[in-house]
Amino acid sequence: MGGKLTAKGRATRNRIVEGAAAVLRERGVASVTLDDVMARTSTSKSQLFHYFPAGKDELLLAVARFEADQVIEDQQPYLGCLDSWGAWERWRDVVVERYEAQGDQCPLGSLFLQIGRSTPGARAIVIELMRRWQESLAAGIRALQATGRLPADLDVDVRAAALLAAIQGGVSILLSTGGSAHLRAALDQGIADLRSAGRTAG
Repeated sequence: MGGKLTAKGRATRNRIVEGAAAVLRERGVASVTLDDVMARTSTSKSQLFHYFPAGKDELLLAVARFEADQVIEDQQPYLGCLDSWGAWERWRDVVVERYEAQGDQCPLGSLFLQIGRSTPGARAIVIELMRRWQESLAAGIRALQATGRLPADLDVDVRAAALLAAIQGGVSILLSTGGSAHLRAALDQGIADLRSAGRTAG
């Protein structure tokens, strides 16, 4: 339906999705109703069902896509240009800052703890998010290889997968405890391991 909407229609649909995302982060999927979403977004029932004819499940999938995009967007422009050690450090800082600021209302928490567990089809969105994220990290590692900062025979995909897994572990602990120490440690160690590989290349 998105391709058939006017600019005004897209704006209205986006407002509904963003409002629903905010409510879900605050209250969780189980306790949120369509009435809550309508109240938050000043939307009528006819408007809501115009954009989401299948009701709550369709809206939740749209929110899942929005949250997945937000996870990547929150790391930009740094995630998209990891071509120097300084760029990796700046990316590390913005990741920690965003998750500390967002706490348990971060997009990733919403995806993992709320929508992903209860909404059919959401797992595919989470899988696609992880693929995009890992590919961005792999592209950054390859950029370092291209400039001689990392050895050419480094297993890029394994390194990117391990770094992503470490980040996810750190975020999971942050969501459970409210503390970012493990996320900081995971990022610092992951980048340090890459630097160490670079020193052996030199």
